[in-house]
Amino acid sequence: MTDTIRILLADDHTIVRQGLARLLEEQPNIKVVAEATNGQVAVEKALQKEPDIVILDIAMPRMNGIEAAKRIRKALPRTKILILSMYSHEHYIHELLETGISGYLLKDASGRDILQAIHAAIRDETYLSPGISKKLVDTYLSPQKSAPIADRYKQLSNREREVFQLIAEGQSTRQISETLCVSISTVKSHRANIMEKLGIDTPVRLVHVAIQLGIVDPEI
Repeated sequence: MTDTIRILLADDHTIVRQGLARLLEEQPNIKVVAEATNGQVAVEKALQKEPDIVILDIAMPRMNGIEAAKRIRKALPRTKILILSMYSHEHYIHELLETGISGYLLKDASGRDILQAIHAAIRDETYLSPGISKKLVDTYLSPQKSAPIADRYKQLSNREREVFQLIAEGQSTRQISETLCVSISTVKSHRANIMEKLGIDTPVRLVHVAIQLGIVDPEI
């Protein structure tokens, strides 16, 4: 790590991203080296810039923050990842912690919390906002089974998760085949597997499930 902490910001909401960039650029030892509006671009720019820290939102178009975090961790194990999201779904927290993220903050966190999380990550520590810590403690003290749909989602392969998100965002079969550079029949096969694994019988229900899981923003 250099003395200056190099950061990549990924959030599809321009106001949030620019506000966070201003906060960080005011710090003498922090530099925002790149910004991204979706998970796919976040992965590409992370590979280009090799930042010290990537700050990711979860509900982003094209590729959500969970899948982006996994890819960045695999390609750049030295890069730390912080999640800054409005979602506190339990299945996200556990899956991301297993992935090896360095922190999880809710978007109501203060600027001080974000800076603390950044410096904790540099020290190889894990930072969780109070709301996330409480949820983990509550789960430990009163363990409950995960929601069935969350368990089913975990059964999807990485490619199926990509297709699932693109379908939920309204892309056609042809658009998905072009986006992922695969055949139309392959996309149809993935879609059938997704619907079977999730127990979904209509495309409309698929979109509802994606919103329920926080995979896509209802505004998209």
